[in-house]
Order: sequence, then C-alpha cells, then structure tokens
Amino acid sequence: MILKGDFLNMQNNYTTFLASEIDSCSLKDSAFAVLPVPYEKTVSYQTGTAMGPEAILEASYQLETWDGKSNPSAMGIHTCEPIDCSKGAETVLENISKAVNNIVDLGSIPVVLGGEHTITSGVIRGLISAGIEDVGVVQIDAHADLREAYEGNPLSHASVMKRVIDLNIPVYQLGVRALCEEEVETRKKFEIHFKDAEELVTQNIQSIELPKDFPKNVFFTLDIDGIDPSVFPGTGTPVPGGLGWYQTLNIFESVAKQRNIVGFDVVEFSPVQNFHAYDFSAALLTYKLMGIVSRSEK
Repeated sequence: MILKGDFLNMQNNYTTFLASEIDSCSLKDSAFAVLPVPYEKTVSYQTGTAMGPEAILEASYQLETWDGKSNPSAMGIHTCEPIDCSKGAETVLENISKAVNNIVDLGSIPVVLGGEHTITSGVIRGLISAGIEDVGVVQIDAHADLREAYEGNPLSHASVMKRVIDLNIPVYQLGVRALCEEEVETRKKFEIHFKDAEELVTQNIQSIELPKDFPKNVFFTLDIDGIDPSVFPGTGTPVPGGLGWYQTLNIFESVAKQRNIVGFDVVEFSPVQNFHAYDFSAALLTYKLMGIVSRSEK
C-alpha cells in the first residue's frame, strides 16, 4: 500500500498528481498543469470541499498510467503549488487568475482541482488575461449557479456562473436539476443553452451537439454533484437524478471532439472520511478527462 506522503514533492513540500508512476515534469514541458485550489468559504450545506484537492492528489498514487485507451501522462503532468486560500475571496480569485495565466503562457492546459465552485470565475479570468479569445464554458452541475448573489454574497458558489456570464462568456449547462425562478429568468435573459438532467438521464443521452455559434475554445467545469450521488455521494449538495459515470465521460468526449478544450476543473468534491473509493473515483475521473483531451487535440 502506498502511504500518505510517500510521494511528496520533497523540493516544494506538496503532493503531486500520479507521483507514484511518473517523474516530476517542469511546467513548460508538460501538457497538463494540475492546480489545487482548496477554497471553501460559502458552502451552504455539507462542508469538506477544501479537503478535495489533497484527497484527489493522494488517491492518484493508485492510478495506472494507462487510462484504458491511452497514456496521457506521457505528455507530461506538472502539479503546481496549491493556491493559498486563507485570504479573502477577491484575493484568492486574483491569485487563481495569475496562476492560470502563467500555466497558459507556458503552453500547458490547466486542470484545476477544487474546492468550491466559486473558483471557476478566477480560472476564466486567467484564461482571458492569457489572451485566449473566443472561449465558452460547458458546465456539468446539479445546480445552475446563476444567482446574482446567495445569502448576500455575489462570490458564492451559487453565483459563479453568473459571474462567468458577467465576463461575456457563453455558457452551456448540462445535468442541472435544482434551480430557482431567478435562475430560470437569467437563462432566458442571457439565452443560456442547456440540457437538464431530466432530459439527459431519462433519455440516456451520451453526447451533445454544441450550437454552431458556440465559441471554438471551451473550458469545461465539472461540479461533482452533477454526477448522481450513487456514484459520488462525497459532495456538499447532492441531488438525485444525476449523470452516470460513463455518460459523463461520453458527454465530455463529445464536446472535446467538437471544440478545443483549453482547460477543465473538477470541483465540489468532499471526501468521505475513511471511505477512499470516492477519492480514487475523483482522481480517476480527472485522469480520464486528461486522456480525452490528449486524444482530441486539434
């Protein structure tokens, strides 16, 4: 058994992705840059998302480099120093933006591990500041996250996609099954594309077709609660009726075949104490998404 700390990055003193199988790789020589962001300030139900990134990194030691179809690690994976999340929300988001900007400038694809969903707006800021143009966001989530503010906080996890919309970034929502009337109206006002869980799951839809005018560059944000709680109960706000494991991967792949994936995040994972199957599943999900991106590069 590989124990915690066995593959700690001794130079920088933080855990690195898949360190049990691959050598350390510099950022400029890596196709993928894993950025841990253990931010948790506005969760409104079960806590624990701050522990998600570290749990995923530790569980990645148990992964095989062969993901079933290819070896994405052969393209190089660098793990960045975790973002300091002890500061205020704006400071954290700005630091995320700077880190993502640096990743993109050095030619890597950001793979961001949350933490609560609020962090995604910082990632998008970073992509924009790095000069990536014509970018849209595809979102898998149980919730629309389109509130102007939640509990008086415009930087809540429940408002993150509204903050993305405020940046004039088009959004396509998938798997939503919990939203309020305000969010329904926001969808209409901003002409947000969506396929909700009731359609996707009951019809067993395995792929989607993006609108012809949707941006050529896509950032994919995957909230763990978008997947059914039978697969991932380890999340702060579980909602029944979500996507299945293979359905999630197939839908992601259908997007990757149509557009250029400029990065993705996996957020809102909350580890279940003494039950590591979900940690491993989150790590495997992250790695399989890397594999899909690597096989779909345009």
